[in-house]
Amino acid sequence: LGRYLPAQPGKIITVDGDEIGEHQGLMYHTLGQRKGLGIGGTKEGTEEPWYVVDKDVENNILIVAQGHEHPRLMSVGLIAQQLHWVDREPFTGTMRCTVKTRYRQTDIPCTVKALDDDRIEVIFDEPVAAVTPGQSAVFYNGEVCLGGGIIEQRLPLPV
Repeated sequence: LGRYLPAQPGKIITVDGDEIGEHQGLMYHTLGQRKGLGIGGTKEGTEEPWYVVDKDVENNILIVAQGHEHPRLMSVGLIAQQLHWVDREPFTGTMRCTVKTRYRQTDIPCTVKALDDDRIEVIFDEPVAAVTPGQSAVFYNGEVCLGGGIIEQRLPLPV
């Protein structure tokens, strides 16, 4: 990316609003990322690693929290678009299935509801960490792939 877009360094802040570092460009970071942040511990923090929990694109700020189960990292569901179904029929209605939102992730039980011809709402049975817009959501019934789409937005855990 650096060859095509100029990097724009900015602040790294905690969910509590404390500035703890500087990033080299928001485009280099994804939700749930732990490595490569260039920040260590803080006096007030725990020994748990830091994770990207949000990006404030308008202000060029990377927001981080400690712990892989921090509430700001968790989502109760997602909205997906650009859907492709194996049977090629548009999905209507509601169904129970499992979804994967990351490579090598365990199956996540969920309920899928059609919003329109090319968008669905997915509600997880339990909150899931690091659901990332722009990544794929792939749906399964057991070992059978039903189809997939692109994550348009995550539905954050209410905090």
